[in-house]
Amino acid sequence: MVNNNDAARPRAGSTVAYNSAPNSDEEMGRAFAVHPRHASRVVLPINARRGVWESICKLLTVCMLPVLLVLSIRIFLLGQYIIPSGSMEDTLLVNDRVLTTHGLTLNVGHLQRGDIVVFHDPAGWLGASGDGRFDKDDFLIKRLIGMPGDRVQCKGAGSPIKINGQTIDETAYIKPGVQPSSLRFDVLVPAGHIFVLGDNRDNSADSRYHSSDGDGGMVPIDNVVGVAFMICWPLKHWKRIDTHRDVFANVPNSNADNWKQETAQ
Repeated sequence: MVNNNDAARPRAGSTVAYNSAPNSDEEMGRAFAVHPRHASRVVLPINARRGVWESICKLLTVCMLPVLLVLSIRIFLLGQYIIPSGSMEDTLLVNDRVLTTHGLTLNVGHLQRGDIVVFHDPAGWLGASGDGRFDKDDFLIKRLIGMPGDRVQCKGAGSPIKINGQTIDETAYIKPGVQPSSLRFDVLVPAGHIFVLGDNRDNSADSRYHSSDGDGGMVPIDNVVGVAFMICWPLKHWKRIDTHRDVFANVPNSNADNWKQETAQ
């Protein structure tokens, strides 16, 4: 009487050929029984190979998702810049890294006085002074002082700055010991532009110094690429950047027509 189990089991010395990969653990066991010294050559069963591939895919997903997330945030939401000069001291120090609104999160229509803005060089400012330049690009960073239509003026020699006739107290952010402006100026900010100053007024080639360029020292709003909101590095400088909106709280709305009439008299 033939034992079915014995018939199914390969005999010693016999040769069993597998023309395809084993499809089950049972077939895998038979393959090992026939070729115990060449077990490493046995192909994994299909279900085992599928499990390995799924594990590899999961590992790649776990590793790649954080990278893709960081890249997406960097490209579409936030910008990061290294401060190259002392023009914004003591608010921002040399080599500080700042995070800015960028791409999808930047709404230039919501710019306000006090914002610290990053913008493309509007009219060769960097070629003239090299002030506030970021490495390998043409960006600068300054504080937004005047909005479109604002009249911004200063008598110089330590006098305070006025916006639309309202004197503002800038001691909250100007570098200690530095006066609001040693230069005298009286300007009207044109439509689609902003007037910017560095917090370290004695070491900032800003809107005051470029009155003879194509935009009269003004920065086109279209040039703005971000608004700085946080210092992220070094860790000891980590903090949210204060825009000091309270400084401008009493500034009245601009009235360009009245200013034109006044200067014409």
